[in-house]
Amino acid sequence: MKIFRILIPLAMIAACVLFAKRLVDTKPEARRFSAPPTATHVEVKRIKPTAYEVTIQSQGTVRPRTESTLIPEVSGIVTEVAPGFEDGGFFEQGDRLLRIDPRDYESAVKIAEAALVDARTNLELEEAQAAQALADWKRLGKGDEANSLVLRKPQLAKAAAAVESALARLRNAQRDLERTVVSAPYAGRILTKSVDVGQFVSPGTVLARLYAVDFAEIRLPLSNEQLAHVSIPESYRGEKAPADWVNPPVKLAAEIGGHEYYWEGEIVRAEGAVDTRSRQLFVVAQVVNPYGRRAEGQPPLKVGMFVRAEIRGRRMEDVFVVPRSVLRPGDEVLLVDDDNRLRRRRLEIGWRDELNVVVSGGLEAGALLCFTQLPFAAEGAMVVPDIEGQGPRFVEGQQAPSAKGGKGGFGGKDGKGKGAKGKAGTGKGGKP
Repeated sequence: MKIFRILIPLAMIAACVLFAKRLVDTKPEARRFSAPPTATHVEVKRIKPTAYEVTIQSQGTVRPRTESTLIPEVSGIVTEVAPGFEDGGFFEQGDRLLRIDPRDYESAVKIAEAALVDARTNLELEEAQAAQALADWKRLGKGDEANSLVLRKPQLAKAAAAVESALARLRNAQRDLERTVVSAPYAGRILTKSVDVGQFVSPGTVLARLYAVDFAEIRLPLSNEQLAHVSIPESYRGEKAPADWVNPPVKLAAEIGGHEYYWEGEIVRAEGAVDTRSRQLFVVAQVVNPYGRRAEGQPPLKVGMFVRAEIRGRRMEDVFVVPRSVLRPGDEVLLVDDDNRLRRRRLEIGWRDELNVVVSGGLEAGALLCFTQLPFAAEGAMVVPDIEGQGPRFVEGQQAPSAKGGKGGFGGKDGKGKGAKGKAGTGKGGKP
């Protein structure tokens, strides 16, 4: 009995193992399916050479062409200021800005005039005495030539010099009197004023800071790459600029109160030294009459404003202009050949900006440029190009994928199975 208790469980275990082995040995083999070769749809365009006008981007701050400090040449109390003599006030060349008390200088003119009259009287007296001395010498009849002392020439020269001195003092007094009126040296605007009526001023006292309004200037930094594409008006020692030279136009833009405004100007000169920190050369753009009214509602181009600049550069001929988005690392692009395969091509870049890349070498007219972003584009990979929206192009041996397709089912042991519902599914053998 004990033997049966041991053998029966062992026999049952052996039977289960044999049955499991039988199930494993007779299991149906699953049918294997290989995915059909697929080709990626890409958007391509046929490129052609064109002309491209380079636009150079820069920025700078508006500053006046001329800025001065107004200082009096005489001392006194300010008795009068012009209505426009205030911060931000405009004035024209020759306008009277302020006046210093002229009474002391008027008195000085009168004194100088009296001294001149006295000197001229003495000169006339000396001239009469010299003439009388010459007549007396001739009347004596000695026949010798009279010396300068006899003819009173030293006295005559002294009287003439006294007249010249008195005349110079009068001119100085008159000039000081004129300087009591402080006039504008040019058409401009007052940046800051420092004095007002009743204040005593002397030579060296700052009356106001002025700047001219005929032109506004903007210093624009340009890199070496940018300098290669713009005609800069350079100055050479001993040479004048050519008569037919045309300054490059520049368009300035600034945002004021949420609105964008524009001004037109031109590049008039380049500075004489390269900035040692940025290794850039500054060029100067100039805008005529920046405070004049232009379009309705457009503000003036004020000193201190930050502006963006677009400088019109040189025109490049027979180049290819492609979007910057198609450029891959290493200045490469993807082309599609006649067999619908991808080809990498390294480019020679002539110019690039925020949107476009100007290609000067590496492309041929009529080449198909791939515009679709492909993160992993293998050399020679098969694609289906959609040429400029005209539909996909297929080559020999390349089939168009079905618009709608069902999925085949998994076949059974005899290869007959039921496919999933679909127009392209057959339901046999799991093949679509």
